[in-house]
Amino acid sequence: MPLDVLVVDDHKIMRDGIKAILARSNEFRVVGEAENGTEAVQFVKRHKPHLVIMDIGLPGLNGIETTQEILRFHEDCKVVILSMHDDENSVVGAIRAGARAFILKRASDMDLVDALRMVAGGGVYLSPQVSDRLLTRIQKGDLEARQSHSALQALSPRELQVLRLVAEGKTSKEIANVLDLSEQTVRSYRKTMMRKLGVNNVAGLTQLALSTGLTQIPVSGHN
Repeated sequence: MPLDVLVVDDHKIMRDGIKAILARSNEFRVVGEAENGTEAVQFVKRHKPHLVIMDIGLPGLNGIETTQEILRFHEDCKVVILSMHDDENSVVGAIRAGARAFILKRASDMDLVDALRMVAGGGVYLSPQVSDRLLTRIQKGDLEARQSHSALQALSPRELQVLRLVAEGKTSKEIANVLDLSEQTVRSYRKTMMRKLGVNNVAGLTQLALSTGLTQIPVSGHN
């Protein structure tokens, strides 16, 4: 039986092109399409497709945020990210969010099919241009630090305070006491930070805080 695929892109011409490619294969069957992240999440909740082909530059929820939401409800779903750009932040953010593949839109029809096959079989796939750039950065030893510092710039001063305390292993109740906040507010900060930083759990937040030296910054109970 062919595997069910959801196609998510805000441009109909792209969705039609992907559907035409997969129509030539007996391995995959397009069972739905969505033009934004909200529609994609709702479709996955109802129909639980095996695979999602996801544009990264969606209006509203972007592809990375949508991937995170989808995997919260359907962790067995395999997400393949499509992008016009191969910048490091997008690639690393997509993989951290749980995507199993990152393909450039200039890739060939066969590249897309090969990526779907690889992911369906439990593997991962990166477009050659993407993997080459990441390998170069890793060899230079500067990818993680550059990515982490860049991501932290998206956080507010209060979010940085909460992140530092999370990295120290404090509970939401303990953080609330230190910063004179409610536990609900702290939980809201944690959820927002995970979305902004492209991580799915407290371990990811902690790793990022440690890698940037954030835990060395004193925390005050005031903004």
